[in-house]
Amino acid sequence: MSRVFVGIGSNEGDRLHFISQAIEQLNRVSDVHVTQMAVIMETEPVGGPPQGPYLNTVVELQTTLSPIELLKGLKQIEQQLGRTPSTQRWAPRPIDLDMLLYDDCILQTVSLIIPHPRMHVRRFVLEPLAQLAPELIHPVLGQSISTLLVQLGSQTAVSIDAAPSAEPFPDA
Repeated sequence: MSRVFVGIGSNEGDRLHFISQAIEQLNRVSDVHVTQMAVIMETEPVGGPPQGPYLNTVVELQTTLSPIELLKGLKQIEQQLGRTPSTQRWAPRPIDLDMLLYDDCILQTVSLIIPHPRMHVRRFVLEPLAQLAPELIHPVLGQSISTLLVQLGSQTAVSIDAAPSAEPFPDA
């Protein structure tokens, strides 16, 4: 089994519902089991056109799928939840699923880069990831997630007291 971390974000429609549905659908993917979820945070968008704030979290999962097979599953979930392709980078979206880390794998293909190439400069990724795995070492940078978070300095993110509407991982 491989240990994988996936970032989840939403800034269109019922954001909490989309996150909840994404986690439920992740658990339905064959050979995927969500084991942990960080607190959901509300953050301002980074880049792109003017848009509303995001809800963001990170989940940990275990899988026997390869990174490319898992990516296909993530893209299918995004599509099922109403995400449509956009020519504009960082456009608003009902759901965004980003594979952040896959074990200590370093991979660069046309469709997938692991570790996620911008995760170390994004508080909305590092803060929830540090809740789940603070001592995890970034396979390229050689530093722990908690160290990367401290080095990032202060950007604002607000935790919200809300959980997805359905229990995403009853066996965890």
